[in-house]
Amino acid sequence: MIDVSTPRMTKVLAGSALSLFAVAAMADDTLGLSESLYSVGAPEITQASGAGASPWHFSVGAGVVNMPKFPGASGTKWEVVPTVSANYDRFFIGANPDAASLLSLGGYLYRDSNWRIGAALTYDFIQPRSESDDARLRGLGDVKRTAHAELFGVYTYQFISARASVLTDIAGNDRGTVATFDVLGRYQPIPQLTLTAGPGLTWASSKYNQTYFGVTSEQSARSGLPEFSAGSGLNQLRFSINGAYRIAARWNVGASVSFAWLRGDAGDSPITEKTSQITYGLFANYLF
Repeated sequence: MIDVSTPRMTKVLAGSALSLFAVAAMADDTLGLSESLYSVGAPEITQASGAGASPWHFSVGAGVVNMPKFPGASGTKWEVVPTVSANYDRFFIGANPDAASLLSLGGYLYRDSNWRIGAALTYDFIQPRSESDDARLRGLGDVKRTAHAELFGVYTYQFISARASVLTDIAGNDRGTVATFDVLGRYQPIPQLTLTAGPGLTWASSKYNQTYFGVTSEQSARSGLPEFSAGSGLNQLRFSINGAYRIAARWNVGASVSFAWLRGDAGDSPITEKTSQITYGLFANYLF
């Protein structure tokens, strides 16, 4: 379905591989990993044109990621995640880097050579936080999976891309709302290799911060941690570095590392052990 013989498709394949790893590496939590590992390029694959071009495009892959056990943890854990996606013209289901989700259903409201603006419904693939993840979480309860509604926009000019999103819990699981902004620069030293790097930040609502970083009186009594009320504000600063290599016409491998720093009440919370967080991983995927 993809003409891999043209320079445009070479660029698309390399960029899409890196973008899909961004999805693979995330924790289905905008604050946690999805934005810090976001990379650009994959949606270009839905814009392929020409006589006989199919509106359908697919990707299948998997990634292995080392990530903090919970936001603010000093320890880490490994996660293996699949990346399966299907795109039909402006619509998508499954893994999508613009929606920053492994489980998404949505479409692009507007799209041209520079802009991609869309909306999606997403659902958490990985449990955001389990009390059993770490001894420090005992008595705090689990943070439940939930469904989100999201609006996102991506602007690309030459080798620079900027992405903004607003994502809110629509299932009543106290996950609140987060707004994100990321900028990434892309460099291709050779046609098969794509490198991206850049900074980002996240603002979180008081409900989100209270769920992840607040300690109620009941939680304090069970856990022994002091009570803590978390308000809204800047939650995280981050910087990510990504690389993807096209080993064959439709096969790609890659790696990524993300450095994040918790700010505001997220950094001051008694739950937080370490304000600096590192996530890294490897991936492979097949496009057809």
